[in-house]
Amino acid sequence: MVELHPQRRAASSTARLGRTGRPVVTSGGGQTIDVAPAGLDPGFTPIDLLYSSLASCLAISARIAASELRLLDRLEVVTVQVTGDKAEDGPGRIGEIFCELTVKGNFDPAQLAQIAKRAEEICTVSNTLRQSPAMCVTVQEN
Repeated sequence: MVELHPQRRAASSTARLGRTGRPVVTSGGGQTIDVAPAGLDPGFTPIDLLYSSLASCLAISARIAASELRLLDRLEVVTVQVTGDKAEDGPGRIGEIFCELTVKGNFDPAQLAQIAKRAEEICTVSNTLRQSPAMCVTVQEN
């Protein structure tokens, strides 16, 4: 008998950049995206990707929250807009991030508040950003 297990996608990204051109980022699942240098070319910049990660994670988390609260049948669409302000002092970083969650469907204010609260609890990206994770950068010889 053969047991089938769903394959988990490796949670990783690899960026590759030559002497010229744009960085190309490859996900653990093998998908690629070209990244635009900040402010120079059209396309996703590194900050856009950070905001996109947060927006998509919160949207997915809101849908999960609605399901957990047995409200999924009322959900029409979730929209999350993420913006931010660069910190005034160094080093170069985002000093403040703003997330606007819009949940369209047949919900009263208390249910919307429950969905939003639970979405924040579920969202791995927002939880990570709030905790300032340890980060280690190493250099490998070629």
